[in-house]
This record gives sequence, structure tokens and C-alpha cells, in this order.
Amino acid sequence: MKNYAFRGILLAILVAGCAATEMPDAQEGAVLFAENCAMCHGISGRGDGELAREIKRESGKGPTDLTVISRKNKGSFPRADVLSYVDGYTRGRLPDQDMPEFGLLLEGPSVPVDTGDGVMSPTPRPLAALMVYLESIQR
Repeated sequence: MKNYAFRGILLAILVAGCAATEMPDAQEGAVLFAENCAMCHGISGRGDGELAREIKRESGKGPTDLTVISRKNKGSFPRADVLSYVDGYTRGRLPDQDMPEFGLLLEGPSVPVDTGDGVMSPTPRPLAALMVYLESIQR
């Protein structure tokens, strides 16, 4: 009887662990986008947020239209590049990169993300959610 109880507990732990590693959906990312990105990039992601004019006036370049990332990458959404840019890994290496860092996107439990090379990379869930949302708004 003890063996069944142990197996039941082990199964419960395994199921709980798997639930936390599921990829977030686009809706979860949309909430993060509205909270962190829409002021500059606009609710639609086209670079027309409330601060877009001010940013363009100060830097000479407005916020990026995030709905054409795939189009600019030969029709493929560059997951690894998007994750690296948002988390700040590649920022500062190129001129005219004024996007602030968002520390909250780097916190929380990790989920496995296939960045396009077939290798699952542990990624903070909020960052993965934002990536899924951005991928969903491509036109």
C-alpha cells in the first residue's frame, strides 16, 4: 500500500512540475505588452504609441513597427533575436537603440522555448509570453 501512496505523490509532483513549464499563450503576452510596450509601440504594435512622436523628435527615429518583424526576416519570425533584443542581450551593440530594459521580463519561472534551432532554451515565462504575442501579431 505504501508503494501506491509513494507513486501517487510522485505523479502529483511530476504533473505540478509540467504545468509550470507549459508555453504561455499570446493573451498572457498581450497583457505584458500593454503594460510595458504599448506606450511607445502602440496597442497595435505598429510604433504609434503615445510617446512615439516625442521619441522620434528626440532620436530622429520612432519606435519600431513590431508587426513586420517576420517580413523583415524573409517571412520567418526570429525567436532567438527577439528574445535577445528584448532581454537586452544585443541592445547597445547597434546605433539608435533607445529601448529601456524591462527587468520584470527576466524574472519568474522558466519555460522551455524552441528558438528555431530545435534546442529548447530555458526562458523566463514573461519573456516567452511576450515573444509568443509578438509572433501572433505579425502581418
